[in-house]
Amino acid sequence: MLNVVSLLGRLVADPELRRTPNGVSVTTFTLAVDRNFVKAGSERQTDFIDIVAWRNTAEFVCKYFQKGSMMAVQGSIQTRTYEDKEGNKRKAFEILADNVFFAGSKNTSTSHANTNAENGEPQPGNAAAPTAPVFSQGSTEEFAVVTDNEDLPF
Repeated sequence: MLNVVSLLGRLVADPELRRTPNGVSVTTFTLAVDRNFVKAGSERQTDFIDIVAWRNTAEFVCKYFQKGSMMAVQGSIQTRTYEDKEGNKRKAFEILADNVFFAGSKNTSTSHANTNAENGEPQPGNAAAPTAPVFSQGSTEEFAVVTDNEDLPF
């Protein structure tokens, strides 16, 4: 079986940390995710997806993200049933967040590194946005022109 979800979107509201009666941290939040397809002559549609995060992931989200923050979420879809106020049976679809990552630039984020929410440690190689390489050394004389009608030299 495969149940894997990856989302990139913006927080709709500030997340709030709650605790279960046993003291386990939990937060629920909504992520606004734009759809890829845009029908001709109409505006881009946005889906508002409910996400649940537990323990260290919940604490990480509540500490470093606020309304409007861009975030990437990895997790799985879960469903649950409940009874509404009128006694009707309802079904809820949510994303159970396994990992949450910073997805905005440093200017729009409150932290400077991507972090694995499970253990709170920085992810290797993701500490900062990559900069464009600078090719200031060498000369163009080292390159040879290849014409279309010749065989490639490799």
